[in-house]
Amino acid sequence: MNIFEYHLTEIHNLLEANKKTLNLDKIDNFKNVNLEVPPEKFNFDLSCNVAMVLGKLNKTSPNKLAEKFKNLFLKEIENFSEIEIAGPGFLNIKLSKKALIHNINSILKDNKSYGSNNSNDTYNIEFVSANPTGPMHVGHCRGAIYGDVLSNLLKFNGNKVTKEYYINDYGEQIKNFVKSVFFRIKEIKYKSKFPNQENLYPGLYVKDIALKIIESNKNQDFDDFEKNFDFLKTKALDESMDLIKNDLKKLGISHDNFFSETQIVNNDLVNKAVEKLKNKNFVEEGFLQPPKGEANTNWKKTKRLIFKSTLFGDDTDRALQKNDGTWTYFANDVAYHMDKVSRKYKNLVNVLGSDHIGYIKRITAAVSALSENKIKLNCKVCQLVKLFKSGEPFKMSKRAGDFISVQDLLNQVDKDPIRFMMLNRSNDVELDFDFDKVKEKTKDNPVFYVQYAYARINSIFRTLDLNFIKNSELEENKFYLNSIEEKIVRKVFEWPKIIDSTSRKFDLHKIPFYLYELSTLFHAYWSKGNEDKDYKFIENNKIKRKEAFIIINLVGIVIRNGMQILGVSLPDKM
Repeated sequence: MNIFEYHLTEIHNLLEANKKTLNLDKIDNFKNVNLEVPPEKFNFDLSCNVAMVLGKLNKTSPNKLAEKFKNLFLKEIENFSEIEIAGPGFLNIKLSKKALIHNINSILKDNKSYGSNNSNDTYNIEFVSANPTGPMHVGHCRGAIYGDVLSNLLKFNGNKVTKEYYINDYGEQIKNFVKSVFFRIKEIKYKSKFPNQENLYPGLYVKDIALKIIESNKNQDFDDFEKNFDFLKTKALDESMDLIKNDLKKLGISHDNFFSETQIVNNDLVNKAVEKLKNKNFVEEGFLQPPKGEANTNWKKTKRLIFKSTLFGDDTDRALQKNDGTWTYFANDVAYHMDKVSRKYKNLVNVLGSDHIGYIKRITAAVSALSENKIKLNCKVCQLVKLFKSGEPFKMSKRAGDFISVQDLLNQVDKDPIRFMMLNRSNDVELDFDFDKVKEKTKDNPVFYVQYAYARINSIFRTLDLNFIKNSELEENKFYLNSIEEKIVRKVFEWPKIIDSTSRKFDLHKIPFYLYELSTLFHAYWSKGNEDKDYKFIENNKIKRKEAFIIINLVGIVIRNGMQILGVSLPDKM
């Protein structure tokens, strides 16, 4: 249950019914009215700005309205037991014991789905899409985890999600990769020296790929590159994609669909996409201005097909053809997104690397044009990750070549701290990943601290020989929460609000941050029991108060649901 939505609806309906009595000309749709958790110093469960919003809308004093609302709410809403007016007109609200018990029981009953808002929408989330020219590097890792966790979150929230990988297996870079594999084969079979040529891939992993191709094709004659190109391309890309899929698997990630750029070319999708845009008058033949900052002497004025992306908010129109008349990379991408649009998803999401920021407006414009503004493309950029060990920048391995591979990362720490910490800051800011910090067993290591809270909860269950409970059967006249328990319950009630906000805005860092805050409250609860016998919740291997056992359950439920979304394990013992 999302108590914020429930009680906000309760307030809205009550004010609508009493509009005349309250002398309110306008209620509107409550767009700017919020129900939040008040600052801790106020010791209340909810805080509402309704008097301030409606005061401004109706040109009347917020404090006077707040006084009227306070009296009306206490009279008509049995879930509210106490209300205080704070500051310029905030209403701080304390829930009744009956409301607390009802909310707690709802959480315990539907514990596995607690937090879900049951959105029931459809999403295609494209993420990673690393060039299939070798194993994944750290630059891909953050976006891979972001895309996977976003998929988990949206699924938890009741949506249908397709996780998609776009394989860039066409063009000059692929030819250079295949050529690199060919030269490694020549090096192994014929003792030829690997050439020092620009654009080749020198990493030793290419040699591994070459060895596998040789071993499984012992009768193949590899002497001529052009003759073997198609064969080598297929084999090399298969081996390279296996490397990538293996890296993803180690990170706990799998995709539902792999879409090949070669498929776009073979199925003539670019011509079909361009024809579709032509029919809508969104493509014209013409000339583009020289790129900003480029000398006019280097710019060749060539007539070409141009997508009128400025009609959809882009800064400039975009070329669909190169100087030689062949399709641009952007044209292929337009064709790919036409295919995605044709699959009838309501929402498209692209998770991009930091080097693709300038690409967002043009592809967003293309989706708008192709879908007649019916489908929204949401592009999320994941900024760079900087790795540190022993206070120094972490160095790349020789096997990868000129980048730090995901395998380098996994050789230092397992997937749990990687997944948690890659989301511990907003995706649009750079992230420092410190190997030493994520190995610490202290409060300064967030993933350890959350896992430790859950392990402590399980130790309580083992001591009591009990499992999670589904029904509290609390009695209102005996119900009591101490000050720490009140804070924990308020934090637990906030969980659906975190899920709702994160699902709408895709700001995934809120989840690990929230879980850390909840775990901190639980550890404080545990420590208080060791310091003060009045706060001790187990005595002689028995629970002292049923409320305490319920609090432990609530924390365990939320940590479990949250860590499942993050794809991070929860050990029973630590």
